[in-house]
Amino acid sequence: MTQPILELRNVRASYGSIEVLHGVNLSVGRGEVVALLGPNGAGKSTMIKVVSGLLRPTSGQLMIGGRDVTGAAANALARAGLCTIPEGRGIFPNLTVRENLLMATYSGHKLSDIEESTYSRFPRLSERRTQLAGTMSGGEQQMLSLARALATDPVILLLDELSMGLAPLIVAELYQQVAAIAAEGVSVVVVEQFARTVLGVADQAVLLAHGKVQVAGKASEIGEDVLAGAYLGS
Repeated sequence: MTQPILELRNVRASYGSIEVLHGVNLSVGRGEVVALLGPNGAGKSTMIKVVSGLLRPTSGQLMIGGRDVTGAAANALARAGLCTIPEGRGIFPNLTVRENLLMATYSGHKLSDIEESTYSRFPRLSERRTQLAGTMSGGEQQMLSLARALATDPVILLLDELSMGLAPLIVAELYQQVAAIAAEGVSVVVVEQFARTVLGVADQAVLLAHGKVQVAGKASEIGEDVLAGAYLGS
């Protein structure tokens, strides 16, 4: 079997004396889209913090490409190819679209190359290149967040509540891009409270509740009864 690009092995994590994750396991293959689902308070955000290096697990292992990176700092994980788009957009609102893309050139790529790739993937951003990012629609801001993330050539992309506050048609368009990104070989972990928005493009789904994995398997096999049980506790 191909080695997973990202693994959590029996990870526990706490805030002070309060344990939030209770032995979580996760495996993500290269080019896979994994949906991380669950109600509020399930532990999804804590799990993303652990994966991105913002919270050190109290026990267990975080593996990237078969290498143990447990406890590594966020900047070290970023250099290893992990990129996070946080909840609430990952942009500089007071900069223009082009200036936001310019900030991504620290990755070593030329602005012209980043712009060419961005405007090819998101033609709407080409029309907004001189517009302040904070004045664009929520969907356009998320497009810019994705474009900035892709400019770093990530191996693993973490998306936290990509659909928050967006119209269904815009969400569908964004998830089409997520599927295209994964098809290019980037592994994607998507945190979503609203399951139906992501299951259509996900390969695997993990349902988290009370800090534990309740269900894990192929996204296509996650039925309404399973979702109801995870979200409503039935």
